[in-house]
Amino acid sequence: MPLPKAELHLHIEGTLEPELAFELAARNGVTLPYADTDELRKAYQFEDLQSFLNLYYELMAVLRSEQDFADLADAYLARAAAQGVRHAEIFFDPQAHLARGVPMVTVVEGLWRALGRSEQNHGVSTRLIMCFLRDLSAESALLTLEMAEPYLDRITGVGLDSAEVGHPPVKFREVYEAAAALGLRRVAHAGEEGPPEYITEALDVLGVERVDHGLRCMEDPALVQRLVRERIPLTLCPLSNVRLRTVDTLAGHPLPAMLDAGLLCTVNSDDPAYFGGYAGDNFAAVHQTLGLTEDRLRELARNSFLASFLEDDEERRARYIAEVDAYEFGDAVS
Repeated sequence: MPLPKAELHLHIEGTLEPELAFELAARNGVTLPYADTDELRKAYQFEDLQSFLNLYYELMAVLRSEQDFADLADAYLARAAAQGVRHAEIFFDPQAHLARGVPMVTVVEGLWRALGRSEQNHGVSTRLIMCFLRDLSAESALLTLEMAEPYLDRITGVGLDSAEVGHPPVKFREVYEAAAALGLRRVAHAGEEGPPEYITEALDVLGVERVDHGLRCMEDPALVQRLVRERIPLTLCPLSNVRLRTVDTLAGHPLPAMLDAGLLCTVNSDDPAYFGGYAGDNFAAVHQTLGLTEDRLRELARNSFLASFLEDDEERRARYIAEVDAYEFGDAVS
């Protein structure tokens, strides 16, 4: 039985495995520029964030119907549950679908077909977080938020993702103010490829409650002290960092130093179909490569529930944390 955990940094479009991509392509009459799943999987080698995003957006062409989005989410939830995920806060990118002519209703209703029965089918509670693409305009983000208003009973929060460099958080001040006024929770990618200043800006300008990635905070000791003092969670994605070359090797990942500094770190999978591992795989990798003790792994798991947007269900949060505290490690860690 794997260590119970929450997943807080997961792009549902990034769970599109090659096999499902070809299945959906066949269903929808989409021709992929790859001969088979093996050739497609070989394309999952990236020089940087942008080279990944190019393939990520290309493969989205297979997602057309509500059933496609439901199948995508259901496949993720089954994999996540098998690796100990008890709660998942799932990102989705509506602008990438709207640009292809896929309406908001198709995306949200499709995802909800899976998320709405996730506890029954997989034993996983869920939240849905709508992300804005930071390389698009602030006006586009505002329009997207307006289009999402009929579905806010199913959307817990907003996030900010895609190409970070050159697109500082301040660009999205207005849409985050509007999201806050609607009662939405706020997170943002910051400090992955962008500088530590982007983390500070996300906190001060966007009012984020959680920082996605954030590993470059270690370049700014004053920022680290602030994150520790204010208990701002960081949703780290170790295998993603290696695949996108934001760290050279997993052995050189700053996670141990971040934990030693008192940061509230969590471990997540980001885009697991592309980056070589789901949540449990990331836990196993940092255990094996970074030598994290069982106490540290338990701390990471506990942090994931503490950082979850479960303020509307504190009884559930307490139950999950009790599962972590009672967990007995065996030979394998995941």
